[in-house]
Amino acid sequence: MSTTAALEIAVTSPAGAIVARDGGADRVELCVGLELGGLTPSQALVEATHETGIPAHALVRGRPGGFVYDDDEIDLMVREARAVLRSGAAGVVVGALRPDGSLDVDVLARFVDAARSVSAAAEVTLHRAIDHAADPVAAVATLEGLGFTRVLTSGAAPTAVAGAATITRMVAAAGAVQVMAGAGVTPADVPALVATGAAAVHLSAKRPAPGSAHAGVPMGGADDGSAHFLTDLDVVRAARAALDA
Repeated sequence: MSTTAALEIAVTSPAGAIVARDGGADRVELCVGLELGGLTPSQALVEATHETGIPAHALVRGRPGGFVYDDDEIDLMVREARAVLRSGAAGVVVGALRPDGSLDVDVLARFVDAARSVSAAAEVTLHRAIDHAADPVAAVATLEGLGFTRVLTSGAAPTAVAGAATITRMVAAAGAVQVMAGAGVTPADVPALVATGAAAVHLSAKRPAPGSAHAGVPMGGADDGSAHFLTDLDVVRAARAALDA
């Protein structure tokens, strides 16, 4: 089986971007706080990752939790979208919902306009907010008209493999928008995800950093402070090999 599906790796550092690059990834999604689902990276982090040479798409997400935002949060994320692109990001990864579970198309349009005001070539990805939408298949059909490049989805399931049937339906509804399958993905899952027609596969390829645990002293978060991960070169290479098989 041959495929042109792309490989995207979620990373939190320039070192992770280098591992992804050397393992054969096509691009990275850059964020901080991966253990929180990912948050907006700093300007310096975007700049340093850009210098590694692999295209980096910066997550723009101002806080953990849900995807219904107030005006101040939206204004900040609009500014962050412009800032990360000016710092060298190849694209932004954004999302917003209304309280009824529909996509907040007005906010999403602002995000797309902010990105393209910096670079007409900027790619804009809708993140897994779509998996919390009331009807992900209907939602994906609206993205082409909003100017999105792609959407990251698990098919509204805990893992992309579990949501493969819905991802297949989303691919059929997406038009020119690329559907990227991600969530709980391992290299062994790649053939099943490619079979959905997805244009790309997304995974974090992470392993715990040695010596990162410091149990017994609470750090104010939901975990014990040991949620520090590194990008695993062997996992990236295995995912690349599975895509190329």
